[in-house]
Amino acid sequence: MRYPGHELHLFREALNWKRYFAKELLPHIHGDVLEVGCGIGANADHLINAAVKSWTFLEPDAELLGQVPDTIASPMLLGAERIAGTIAAVQGRDFDSVLYIDVIEHIRDARTELEQAYRALRPGGHVVILVPAFNALFSPFDRAIGHYRRYTKSSLRQELPAEAQLVRLRYLDSMGAMLSLGNKVLLRSAAPTAAQMRFWDRRIVPVSRLLDPVIAHGVGRSLIAVARKPLG
Repeated sequence: MRYPGHELHLFREALNWKRYFAKELLPHIHGDVLEVGCGIGANADHLINAAVKSWTFLEPDAELLGQVPDTIASPMLLGAERIAGTIAAVQGRDFDSVLYIDVIEHIRDARTELEQAYRALRPGGHVVILVPAFNALFSPFDRAIGHYRRYTKSSLRQELPAEAQLVRLRYLDSMGAMLSLGNKVLLRSAAPTAAQMRFWDRRIVPVSRLLDPVIAHGVGRSLIAVARKPLG
């Protein structure tokens, strides 16, 4: 499967954004970790922590997967397993954490995908998700990079297995949502420029980190979810 992936290199440098969502997700990433749709591996360095035992990169595009060693710095991750394929390629194996970082919006049947991910979890494990929020923000850029949808809390809940315990569900980057709406209504750009990405990451994201808790994470450009598989 070939994925253009041009935005992956652009957003690889969004370090403030990656640190922000990583801080929200890190407490739920532990043990043996499967990162589904890892792309060029630009998120792993921000998500690995002392509770991680192993890391498996899973990516359907073999060309993108081949770039992973050049995009990470952690010595542990240099020895990580790399598998070209989808969640079906690890059927029969189990993990403590299964990650979907800006991935399930690219999958037509996300509900079936997340059911497979849930089956791959050990009891007490977590499915960890980051997705773009609000279909009102759906733009030519979303369409260009193969997004089927953006999510609300309600629509993302409906994609998760009924038996999963939802332990975290919140919007991030409230100021980024306003910026995205302005881009959709006024600029109508099919893709952000490198300069626009740097402005958002360096100027907007730090403001969102301060504002989001004040508004109780009630709105945002992105949405995170963590679902736990019950013990027993």
